[in-house]
Amino acid sequence: MDEVDRILAAWSAEAPELDVTPMAVLSRVSRLARHLDLARRDTFAAHGLEVWEFDVLAALSREGVPYELSPGELIHQTLSTSGTMTNRIDRLVDRGLVERLPHPSDRRGVRVRLRPEGRDLAASALRDLLALEERVLAGLDAARRDDMADTLRQLLARFEEA
Repeated sequence: MDEVDRILAAWSAEAPELDVTPMAVLSRVSRLARHLDLARRDTFAAHGLEVWEFDVLAALSREGVPYELSPGELIHQTLSTSGTMTNRIDRLVDRGLVERLPHPSDRRGVRVRLRPEGRDLAASALRDLLALEERVLAGLDAARRDDMADTLRQLLARFEEA
């Protein structure tokens, strides 16, 4: 029995007319996400990074050479807003991890390019993140991991298709 089981039992006793079975899955997903967020924060902090900093650096790293995206592409990949992304880029520029470059075909546009220091930092943090995630999943065999990934993909699609 875990905390979610206790919550479900309490709701069932307090409001027996309600079907609380969706909470059996989604409350666990929510609680797991919170635990993972805290563990990721600690992992990235060991590298002097905030979670959002890693997210931006990782988005740029995944692009391959020349490791650059537009601010709009970064907004889409990191699920942030325009004002938030402007502030984030400013802060990463100040740290020397990224640079702003003029867009080659749009005089008003800019590109954000990952600097070597940012790429090295993201790669180091990624190695530690993957080690953490492997420890979290260590009790699950490959088939179980694949099944979970498929199920979560289906649930996530309902939000991301909108």
